[in-house]
Amino acid sequence: MACTLFILLLILDSTLQAPTRCQNENTGTSPTNATRRHRPNIVIVMTDSFDGRLTFGPGNLTVQLPFTNYMREHGAVFLNSYTNSPICCPSRAAMWSGKFVHLTESWNNYKCLDENYTTWMDLLQRDGYYTQKLGKVDYKSGDHSLSNRVEAWTRDVDFLLRQEGRPVANLTGDTSTVKVMEEDWNETDSAARWIRSAAATLSQPFALYLGLNLPHPYPTPAMGENKGASTFQTSPYWLKKVSRQLITVPKWLPLKEMHQVDYYSTYTKNCSWHFTQEEIKDIRAFYYAMCAEADAMLGEILSALRDAKVLGDTFVIFTSDHGELAMEHRQFYKMSMYEGSSHVPFLLMGPKVEAKQQIAHLISLVDVYPTVLDMAGTSLPSRVSGHSLLPLLSLKDAPQAGPLPDWVLSEYHGCDVNASTYMLRRGQWKYIAYADGSSAPPQLFDLSADQEELHNVAAKLPSITASLDKLLRSVVNYPAVSKAVHQYNKQQFISWRNSLGNNYTDVIANLRWHTDWQKDPKNYENAIKKWLQGDL
Repeated sequence: MACTLFILLLILDSTLQAPTRCQNENTGTSPTNATRRHRPNIVIVMTDSFDGRLTFGPGNLTVQLPFTNYMREHGAVFLNSYTNSPICCPSRAAMWSGKFVHLTESWNNYKCLDENYTTWMDLLQRDGYYTQKLGKVDYKSGDHSLSNRVEAWTRDVDFLLRQEGRPVANLTGDTSTVKVMEEDWNETDSAARWIRSAAATLSQPFALYLGLNLPHPYPTPAMGENKGASTFQTSPYWLKKVSRQLITVPKWLPLKEMHQVDYYSTYTKNCSWHFTQEEIKDIRAFYYAMCAEADAMLGEILSALRDAKVLGDTFVIFTSDHGELAMEHRQFYKMSMYEGSSHVPFLLMGPKVEAKQQIAHLISLVDVYPTVLDMAGTSLPSRVSGHSLLPLLSLKDAPQAGPLPDWVLSEYHGCDVNASTYMLRRGQWKYIAYADGSSAPPQLFDLSADQEELHNVAAKLPSITASLDKLLRSVVNYPAVSKAVHQYNKQQFISWRNSLGNNYTDVIANLRWHTDWQKDPKNYENAIKKWLQGDL
């Protein structure tokens, strides 16, 4: 397999260096190819929980990712790319809609876009593109587990319950086991077959989206029927791709010094207990190996585009819905504004994109919508939150547009965090505000001096804090949004509780928090009653 990957990379290199069938003026191009020459194909590969810092140095030294490295060498890597909400469905809602999550009221994994919401892919289809979606899409309302939504609705209740399984590493298969995440491989194989069989014969340009589950942790059956996903699973084949000696054990603040919201997240994610250094290294090593498996799936798509002789005529974007903390800040999963959770990969290659670009400008997932429409020459139908990234690229013969915003916004309103959270990144500063802006203190990190985000300097630098808070409030009236989410959560919980009738007590006791809940069920039920007595 390693030899095969090396050969594939050599072939991909030669493919981009030589003119493709559609680029060569002397091959007698057909009308189909002539059409493609003017309108590029667009392919997006979107992973789940991929830490963007692994796509450039020094993070990319920890694990072998030959195909993200290939994209970086032949296109552009964005060094400061962020999710607009560090959880699956809301982040994808932002990507598909081009709007910040408070504008679409994508509050949690259950409440996102309506079934008939017009996405960028819909617009491309209307404008003559052949479109194809495969794999994990996850931007519409009504999905994910019951526990997930109830935990989000009750986050303001005055109790503290473990809601996730303890993060663990699990080795499966042997050194020949390549396809660990079979569901993702099946979707990747379907996409590759479609490209090879149909892409080269279409009479129109195409837009393909492939969504992967990896490197999201696997479900943990020990959590019962409403199990979460806290198992980092891989095979020896992929673990060989990881340089264990380069894996760092992240520094943790003592529990008593943690921000109050971080402490809540650490507890609900079942991370407040003792972990040995080897446990932490195992979790991180297995996570990196899962990233390597996802990278190989990207390689299959690049290979298929090459085989269909359309690689040189296709914009390819590789990104993720959010990152993975992998035990940084004494947490796993996402749901946090720390870099491991909020920083996503964003690599782009395609026609006229110059190679080896490292772009430092701040971007976020809402920029995908206007970018793909710009690639296709399709006009934006209405105001969106994002901006096309093409002006940031060194595109041969491309006109330059005006300046883009020098900040990005991310927000979070779901489970495992007991306050709506808002992050504004600008320059070296990351500013994080909570709820109404006063019930929980803000955080301010200087990422140029504190990459581990262990030193909150908000109180030490009041003028910078005030300036960033003013900018944040100009982008989103976050106290009002927090109040709206609070009201939504209560209304949804009451409706759900009423729908259960006499079964309510039994159902709520057997969600993911059942281990803690069943120790004192009356106390927790009373805490919910007290919460509901507050103003709606």
